[in-house]
Amino acid sequence: MKQIPGSEILSEEAPPYTPLKGKTVLLGITGGIAAYKAADYSKKIKALGARVIPVMTKHATEFLSPITFAALTGEKVYTDLFCAESAESIPHIKLARSAGLFLVLPATANILSKAANGLADDFLSTLLLAFSGQTLFFPSMNPSMYTHPATQANIERLKILGYKVIEPETGETACGERGQGRLAEWSVVREAILKAISSQTLRGMNVLVSAGPTREYLDPVRYISNRSSGVMGYAMAMVALRRGARVTLVSGPVSIPPPPGIEIYSMENAGEMEDIIVKLSQDAHVIIMTAAVADYTPSAKADQKIKKDTPELHLDLVRTNDILSQLVKSRRGRQIIVGFCAETQDLKAQALKKIRLKGPDLLIANDVSQPDAGFDVPNNRVLIVSANGDVEDLPLLHKEEIGEKVWDRIQDLLTDD
Repeated sequence: MKQIPGSEILSEEAPPYTPLKGKTVLLGITGGIAAYKAADYSKKIKALGARVIPVMTKHATEFLSPITFAALTGEKVYTDLFCAESAESIPHIKLARSAGLFLVLPATANILSKAANGLADDFLSTLLLAFSGQTLFFPSMNPSMYTHPATQANIERLKILGYKVIEPETGETACGERGQGRLAEWSVVREAILKAISSQTLRGMNVLVSAGPTREYLDPVRYISNRSSGVMGYAMAMVALRRGARVTLVSGPVSIPPPPGIEIYSMENAGEMEDIIVKLSQDAHVIIMTAAVADYTPSAKADQKIKKDTPELHLDLVRTNDILSQLVKSRRGRQIIVGFCAETQDLKAQALKKIRLKGPDLLIANDVSQPDAGFDVPNNRVLIVSANGDVEDLPLLHKEEIGEKVWDRIQDLLTDD
């Protein structure tokens, strides 16, 4: 936990983020060099709360030992369709009925062909036929093999059959060639998994989210800003995407990689954010304003770097427009608008005052003076304040879990409409 110098760390610790808790995930590993990534991913999937059961093809065991996956997952690794010690339980049927999600990672051209055509000649391909839940394939192979018409035809057939195929990355592959064929990065795999387990309750909705800080320049090299990392806003955007929404993200300067599957507009100052948000708001069903927009901006920006010619520098600052209030005043139809506010004292009183003054449907308030929540950390502790004055106090949670709970409240408002 990060500690601010001179402050005391609060005793409360946020529980780990485990959206897969209580779920069993089958992990099919096939014979490709990317099997080594599957070992790393298996550990990360388990860290999300899932029970991970590895199933390896014979060729996969040539790249990594089953012992590796057994150690990382804490589970027996299945490799042989004809196993005398468990023949009475018909393992491939038992496993198929025990899990809710099946990941084939890496998925070679061979397993794509087998699955697309219903072939079952080993444990993994037989298990795929017996499994009736959601199955995700993550292809990884030589670029020429991936773009081959036969492979592409198999991928299209898999989609027709109801399977999900996550495209591989483009870059240099293990064979030294460049092209599309690298196994998807963990961030993409993670989002595909979390979307697969999420109810698509926002399908058909357009969601607009703002995130991060703004920078108000004094001269070409100096600016006024704040400590917002953008993590909370990005979490709100990703949860909406997982639930089926079309998401547009307007982001200030942050160090977070762009979320896969989200249209993103990058900007710097409050004026730019206002222009973009107002324009995009016309098509949005839900607007989430998590961005920490500067309240003041310099009245003028110096053309050149300000020199240290005098012992004092006086700045003239002017108020920026309140984007949240502006959105509420120009609200379209039954548009839902949610604001965020950061405070350092009297959190509840300040939040109730702001929701009355600005008029959003919900206001999410957090105390950023606490070292274990708010700025610069993955956790948050917030109040969810509704327009009628009701206040829900959420404990310290991972920001993605905060996002899920806020979206639950938003969906209650959508249902009421």
